[in-house]
Amino acid sequence: MKRWPVLLGLIVFLCAGGCNREPQSTQFQKPRIGFVMKTLNNPFFIRMEEGAREAAERLNVELIVQAADREIDVERQMQIIENLIETNVDALCITPSGSREVVSAIAKANQANIPVLIVDTKVDEKTAQDMNVSYVTFIGSDNYQGGLLAGRHFAQKFQEPTELVILEGIPGHETHDSRLQGFLDGVKDAPYLTIAASQPANTERDQGFNVFQNILQTHPNVKALFSTNDMMALGAVEAIKAAGKEGEIAVIGFDAIEEARSAIRQGRMEGSIAQFPDEMGRAAVVNAVNVLNGESIPDKIPVKIELITKENVGSANESKNG
Repeated sequence: MKRWPVLLGLIVFLCAGGCNREPQSTQFQKPRIGFVMKTLNNPFFIRMEEGAREAAERLNVELIVQAADREIDVERQMQIIENLIETNVDALCITPSGSREVVSAIAKANQANIPVLIVDTKVDEKTAQDMNVSYVTFIGSDNYQGGLLAGRHFAQKFQEPTELVILEGIPGHETHDSRLQGFLDGVKDAPYLTIAASQPANTERDQGFNVFQNILQTHPNVKALFSTNDMMALGAVEAIKAAGKEGEIAVIGFDAIEEARSAIRQGRMEGSIAQFPDEMGRAAVVNAVNVLNGESIPDKIPVKIELITKENVGSANESKNG
C-alpha cells in the first residue's frame, strides 16, 4: 500500500508534461492548389501541367490538376471548378474554356474566399464587372501580339497576289478572337494578300483537317494558312499532304508544340507562335503560394511570346518550352 503515493506522483508528473505538448493538428499542412485546365489532351496543356508540378514539388504544395476531355466542354470545366471549391482547396488556378461562362464559377470561389488566378485565357471583363466578380491576377501571353507577329510575317513573305485562309478556334473564345484580330491587323496593309476564307475548326485536329480539305476544294490556289492553334494547323498539314500540295502552302500555327516544331524543321510548316506554357504553369503555382502567404502580386503577369521558324526552331529554349 505504501507504493500508492509514489505511483500517484509519477502519474501527476507525466500528465503535467503531456498536457503542455502542442496538439498534432497544429503541425504544418501543405497548401492545396487546384489547377483547372481546358484539357489534358493537348500537348500545350501537358507542358503547362509539367511546369506547375515542378513548382509545386519545389514549394511543397499539394497540386490537384483536372480538366475536361475536350477544350470546348465549358460545362464540364465549371463542374470541376465547383467540385474543387467543395473540397476547400486553398487557391484556384484556371485556364477558362469560356471567358464569359467561367465567371459564375469564379463568383462561387469568391463566396468561399478562395483566391483565383486566371492563366492563358482572359476572363470577359464586362461579365466579371456585371457580376461583381474578382480574381487576383492574369498570367499569360499577349495573344493579340502573337497573331500580329504571324500576320506581319506573311505580309513580308508574299510580295505578289496571294490567297490565304484562316482557321479560327472556338467562336467567341477570347484567346482565339485576340489571335485572329492580331493577325488581321498584321496583314491589313499588305495589298497582295487576300483572305479567301476564314472558318472555325474548334481548336481540334480532325476538324482542322476536314475544314481545310473542304476549303481547298473551293479555293485550290491558296498559298498561305494561319491557324489560331497548332492542333488545327497540324490537321491542315495532313489535308495539304492528302491533296498532294506539300511545299506549296505556308502554314503558321500557334502554341509551338513539339509536333509543330518538328513540322517546321521538316519544312511542312512555316512557323508557329510560341507561348511557353510551362512558364505559365510555374508562374501560376508560385504566385498562388505568394497570395496564400499574404504577399501582393501584380494584376497582370506577362509571359514572353515569339514566332518560331526554321531559323530559330533549334534554340536552347526548345527542350523546355513547347
